[in-house]
Amino acid sequence: MIGLLSIIAIGFFLGMRHATDPDHVIAVTTIVTQQRNTKRAALIGIFWGVGHTVTIFVVGSAIILFNVVIPVRLGLAMELSVGFMLILLGGWNLASFMQSVPAGPVGENSSQPTMHSHSHRHGDYIHTHAHGHSPETHAHSPEQTPLARLDRSLGRRRLYQALRPLIVGIVHGLAGSAAVALLILATIRNPAWAITYLLVFGVGTIAGMMLITMSIASAFRFVGNRFQVFGRRLALISGVVSVTFGLVVAYQICVVQGFFGSSPHWTPH
Repeated sequence: MIGLLSIIAIGFFLGMRHATDPDHVIAVTTIVTQQRNTKRAALIGIFWGVGHTVTIFVVGSAIILFNVVIPVRLGLAMELSVGFMLILLGGWNLASFMQSVPAGPVGENSSQPTMHSHSHRHGDYIHTHAHGHSPETHAHSPEQTPLARLDRSLGRRRLYQALRPLIVGIVHGLAGSAAVALLILATIRNPAWAITYLLVFGVGTIAGMMLITMSIASAFRFVGNRFQVFGRRLALISGVVSVTFGLVVAYQICVVQGFFGSSPHWTPH
């Protein structure tokens, strides 16, 4: 019993530490930058953790119970998917930042409505553009924002907000599942205990990521409310870091580890 309790405690805290891996933090930061509500940010972290846990559990259980061996190219492809995901999320943030860049004054004729620019929201969407405060001078309706278009094409907003971090978590779980399972096999011989470790590890990852997303959202809300321009620049920085990190991951896998070469090499980590 003491051994099992130790496994549970170690699995939980290692799961929390796993949530702090740089690629994980960068990925969720790009999602949370537009979110100022800590409760919704916590849900983003939970859904990311659930997606990550599902993949870790499914792939890890297959390796533990059936001694499944992942081919080198498949393992590299799973890790490469993380690089592509980081590039996609970072590009999304950069595109949002470009749309939110304040516009200059429109005309100087005093007979025209006064046009200016500051951040405002349409539901959950926060952005900036030149506009006036009368309906005829606002550049668009609330239904013409990017989030509204996504809502119409992807279904209910809550479902979309849950699916995005869930899918990102699943992709990240693919990249780390082999390493976690192999580590368990090297230290825990009992299959039932090993599966228990996977579940507890996943719970720890969910808890750790929930705390991370809540902290990020709180920081962005604090900075954004007091230093509007700096808050927008933080969103820009997160996008640049995500794209850069994704390109580094892709280069490492495609060139250094020889994904497209005749003799690729892969070490799960």
